[in-house]
Amino acid sequence: PPGAQTRSMNPIDIVIMAAGKGTRMKSRIPKVLQRLAGRPLLQHVLGQASALGARSAIVVTGHGAIEVEAACASGISARGQFDLKFVRQEPQLGTGHAVQQAAPLLQGDGTVVVLSGDVPLTQPDTVRALVDACADEALALLTVRLPQPKGYGRIVRGADGAVCGIVEEKDATDAQRAITEVYSGILAVPARLLLQWLPRLSNQNAQGEYYLTEVVAMAVAQGVPVTTHTIDDAVQVAGVNSPAQLAELERAHQSRAAAALMEQGVRLLDPARFDLRDDARSGARAELVCAQDVEIDVGCIFTGQVELGEGARIGAYCCIANASIAAGAVIHPFTHIDGEAAGVQVGEGALVGPFARLRPGAQLGRGVHIGNFVEVKNSQLADGAKANHLAYLGDATVGERVNYGAGSITANYDGANKHRTVIEADVHIGSNCVLVAPVTIGAGATVGGGSTISKDVPAASLGVARGRQTNITGWRRPAKKTAP
Repeated sequence: PPGAQTRSMNPIDIVIMAAGKGTRMKSRIPKVLQRLAGRPLLQHVLGQASALGARSAIVVTGHGAIEVEAACASGISARGQFDLKFVRQEPQLGTGHAVQQAAPLLQGDGTVVVLSGDVPLTQPDTVRALVDACADEALALLTVRLPQPKGYGRIVRGADGAVCGIVEEKDATDAQRAITEVYSGILAVPARLLLQWLPRLSNQNAQGEYYLTEVVAMAVAQGVPVTTHTIDDAVQVAGVNSPAQLAELERAHQSRAAAALMEQGVRLLDPARFDLRDDARSGARAELVCAQDVEIDVGCIFTGQVELGEGARIGAYCCIANASIAAGAVIHPFTHIDGEAAGVQVGEGALVGPFARLRPGAQLGRGVHIGNFVEVKNSQLADGAKANHLAYLGDATVGERVNYGAGSITANYDGANKHRTVIEADVHIGSNCVLVAPVTIGAGATVGGGSTISKDVPAASLGVARGRQTNITGWRRPAKKTAP
């Protein structure tokens, strides 16, 4: 569970390397702020720090530092889950150099976990297991077996199987490049040891950079145990360096979310065309809670907190954010529901869409019908009310069994303030009406089609407000002039 501590007796301090420019992204946005499942990559990594119950997280910034630091401060760590700190790496001279910048902020009593800001999908259980392998005394490396390990540092083991070093690919021999166990870039180590080793890093290598991986040889020379936690799941250690890699990880992440839902019994007509995203505006984490026998068609996007009741059906290409949809409701294709902070509630057995839009504060009762090209905002519709096509209901209270005609709107805004329209039970609103708020239509009343209503209509009355029709007998249409 989030915030759970591992078996480590030491406090955990996270160092996150987030200084890189990400040239291959070809974007003005810093690489670690590129979004995966609606959330910046770096926020995914900060989530791992939260799940570990970390004492602190030190983010090493460089390219776009001001923007990166601001994004962190407004995210998960700003809610007091751990102490968030920043250091700058300018210029960027390698992974070892990055961690050297964090060294002055590290306390000697902790266990340090080094993560990468562009590696978003490492599972909390994996990092916990790595900290447990460290056990306050060893250098623990997260390794992964890759059939094609190109680009990664290789794990070099001795005849007894013990780790004796890591060699970067550019410095490796042909035999070393054939090794399939690679270093993920993630490690856990007691701070007291790391602080001894960091000043001794050198840049005598093909890149002229300070590699953090040199600490492995230092640990071996000092007799410090070097252990590994090895996984086979390459997605957990995959970094993002290009739009193609970002898209690949997005699909991997969404595939796992889809698989988890299907294990619960949710029917996804095509799990490859399903998206669950955080709400970037409010910071709400993605959570889709489904009761039994929920069916979701292709191309749907769920954002923030969404709840689907038993037997609810979601049609193709719907976008649903921060909403509760009750049992038996049907959301027809191409419907857009966005509750933002206020939320949207769809009642039991309601029918919505296609091409409908429900905005914040929309509350639909049981059996409500919202048809094609109908928009509802900050309005409550009681059981059985219907607005079947081409209509707008904003800041309205609508009673039971109301029939709201095509093309009708509530004129709720006077240019400065919003006003409310009240439509009581069993009212019939004809087509192409304008209800100028504030106004009340009494129970059982009827509003004639084409009316602009600016005064209350009493119960059981007919309200009509339109010009009288005039018919001109024998009138002829103008004829088109012909060229001479």
